[in-house]
Order: sequence, then structure tokens, then C-alpha cells
Amino acid sequence: MRANTLIMIVLAGVFGVLAVVLVNIWLASQRNAMAQTGVPGSTVVVAAMALKFGDVLTSDKLREVAWPAGAVPAGAFKSTKDLLAGDGAKQALQAISVNEPILATKITGPGQRATLSAVLGEGMKAVSIRVNDVLGVAGFVFPGDRVDVLLTRTVRGDDGADRSFVDVLLQSMKVLAVDQVADESKDSPTVVKSVTVEASTKDAQKLTLAAGAGQLSLALRQAAASKGESTERVTLADLTGETPADVAARQAELDRKAAAEAAAAEERKRAEDKIAGLTQAVEKVGSRLDELGKVKPAPVMVTAPAPQPVVKEVKYVTPAPPIRTTVGVFRGVKLETYDVPRQP
Repeated sequence: MRANTLIMIVLAGVFGVLAVVLVNIWLASQRNAMAQTGVPGSTVVVAAMALKFGDVLTSDKLREVAWPAGAVPAGAFKSTKDLLAGDGAKQALQAISVNEPILATKITGPGQRATLSAVLGEGMKAVSIRVNDVLGVAGFVFPGDRVDVLLTRTVRGDDGADRSFVDVLLQSMKVLAVDQVADESKDSPTVVKSVTVEASTKDAQKLTLAAGAGQLSLALRQAAASKGESTERVTLADLTGETPADVAARQAELDRKAAAEAAAAEERKRAEDKIAGLTQAVEKVGSRLDELGKVKPAPVMVTAPAPQPVVKEVKYVTPAPPIRTTVGVFRGVKLETYDVPRQP
């Protein structure tokens, strides 16, 4: 082994021992300072490992740590024995991190199961809302989140105009479970079919009635935004800047114009069909006249009278074709005639 390598190893060991000695000296000085100030101490039970919803609490998952007596959280336990006292096991009602104090509100009572009924606040109810991949914020709603519940209703006026609107039905509703999962440590988005929220009795009645009156959807709130806000109804007029009457009038005008254009197109088609039929009839008559004009007339032999001995010369003259001709066209059962120029 090289001498330089050996020297580096020795120096590293010396520095490591020196660091440990200095840390122990500092900790001893801190303990002495606390003892001199006379600050009373206490103990608090914390999680020795990460706990999730439904985990059973046992002594190996808990430990006691020193805690200033004046800063003990409300609902904390001073000893593991106090926490596990009572008949039956206790379970975690939500995710608890390592070294996080175990509070009474985060665990079940003795022998109580980790169900939604144990999570509900006093006087509160659990109500489920049917959602899909869009209405459920694409699966990004998790237990413990807070959401606003929106109600969309489709309404038709007396004139048939669409007067649909959206109202904010309830605000800052706590999500207890997504489908059948109530574990707040769940962090992967999934497409769900139902969301269970915590609501008062009156709000539960509103949700039940609204589920049959229209379509419910969720709006995810910011984690720190638990207070309500002033809202107003949103209609189709808010989307276009027009009143529902304006929208209906504009739609009626568009429908009228479309009907007029369709009628005009149908009339033009009928006129074109008539002109095309007349043109074909004229062409047929002209062709027929051309054929007749090309046929030479048969010569007419004139017999001289018997008593006349002299035979006069007879000249045959081809008659000139007529300049105009008459064409007959049947319109239904009525015959109409037209005087048209003859085609050359």
C-alpha cells in the first residue's frame, strides 16, 4: 500500500473521531442549557414508521419522544400504553408520516373499524356523487381534497330557445373517498365512477335532489382555499354576450334564410328542367325538318290531252325550304305551339 494512501486513511479516521466528539459536546451543552432554563419536558407518542389508512397500531410502530410540555399538540398521547389502552385494536384513519405525533382524531377508538363513519365529523353525513372521467376532474380528486359541486340544468323556453345554466351548488366540500378508497395517501390519478363527500344533513338533501334535477360535476379547489366565495349563475348569454332572446332571434333569422335559399334553389331547378326539356324538343323538331328537307319531291307526269298533237315542255322546280317552322310542345295535356327559325 502506498504511503500517501495510508496517510489519507489515518487522517480521515482522525477527522471522523473529532467530529463525533464535537457533536457529543454540543448535545451535552444543549441539554445543560435546557436543564438550566428549567423548561418542563414531556413525551409524545409519534409514528416510528409511515402509516396509511387502515393500518393497525402496535407498539413496534410507535415510539415516545421528548416534547416541550407547553407545545404538546391537542389530542396527543404521552405514552404508548395510553394510546393502546382499551379493548380491541386501533387503526389509522389517515396517512401518518414518520415522527408525526399520533393524535386522537387520526386514529379510531378501541375496537372501532377504520371506516367512513369514523372519519365523519359530528353531525356530518357521507353522500356519494356519480361522476365520470370528465366530471370527476379526470381522476385527480383524492380523499382529503376539497371540491365545489356544480349543477348544470338544460331548460327550454316557451319559444323553444335553449336557456341552460350552471350554478355552484355547494362549496368547499371535503372528499372522503373516491370509489371505495378512503386512503388519503393515494397519489396516482385513476378514472372513477363515484366520489363521496362530507356534507351536513341539508347539503346531503340538496345533493340528492340535484342528482335527479340535472348533471353534477366537480371543481377542484386549491388546498389552502377552504373559504367560500360569492358566485352567480352562468347562462348561454354569458358565453356569447347576447341575451337568450337575441340568440333565439338570430337563430330564427338563420333558419328563415336557409328555408328561403332552399326554396329558391328548388325553383331554379324546376325552371332549368323546363328549359332543358324545351331545348330537346326543339332540337328533335329541327332534326326532323332537316331530314324532310333533304328528300327530293317525286316528279309529276302531266299527260297531254289526246286531241292536242303538240306536247309542251314541263319544267320541274324544287320548292325552297321554309324559313320558319311551327313547333308543338305538350305541357301535360295542353299543346302549345311556337314559331321558331328553321335550323339550316
